[in-house]
Amino acid sequence: MVLSMERWIGKVAVVTGASKGIGAAISERLVDEGLQVVGVARNKQLLDALVKELAGKNGKFYPLVADISKEQDILEAFDWIKNNLGAVHILVNNAGVGNPSSVLDGNVGDWLNILNVNVIGLCTATREAVKIMKEHNIDGHIIHINSMLGHFVLGIPGLEVYTASKHAVTALSQAMRKHMGNSKRRIKFTSISPGATDTDFIEQEVRDMIKMDSSVMLRAEDVADSVVYALSTPPHVQVSFQFPALALHRVRKTPLNIW
Repeated sequence: MVLSMERWIGKVAVVTGASKGIGAAISERLVDEGLQVVGVARNKQLLDALVKELAGKNGKFYPLVADISKEQDILEAFDWIKNNLGAVHILVNNAGVGNPSSVLDGNVGDWLNILNVNVIGLCTATREAVKIMKEHNIDGHIIHINSMLGHFVLGIPGLEVYTASKHAVTALSQAMRKHMGNSKRRIKFTSISPGATDTDFIEQEVRDMIKMDSSVMLRAEDVADSVVYALSTPPHVQVSFQFPALALHRVRKTPLNIW
């Protein structure tokens, strides 16, 4: 199998939650590979800083301010992309929230926010991307940045709803992959499930609970490498899941469990 990003050069990729952390690392990697990357996030200041940082590279970064938890924002974002850049070839659903909110003493507002971003927002962006891919007969690729907690229940206090939301992402990935196969659509779905990654996403409260420091965590760049690996596979190859694990895989850099 020959791995190559050549067929994506100049194509449009949408990355949600692109302003920092894993999303920023993915955006940078795809721009390096020559893609037109639309970075969607709420923080205009961070997006504008990323525009300056990525200027002069092989591709180009376009900042787009939108809240992934709001359907109208997503619709307007994809309309802007269609009107200004053309068809979407790649969607990376990276936006996510994981603030601790226990089922026993949390509040409904926090739970709804987790589900609206991690599940409903992901579904809405996927719907709009697939609609464009179908319209233009594109062999596209949709990647969900999932979590190890989307496959295993570790029982970490306060992360019950977050864990449930990521299990939903796992099920959605599998269901959409089968749906595309049954409908003879060559649109790939890949779920990438990192372990703990050293970004602002993991609050200090959670780090303390799981007793983990940055020395044994993945880096955002490791997850970006996994995205590029999945995209580099030939059109007929389906990478269903990738698990960049914790310390051992971070040190060795390369091994990925692919199912």
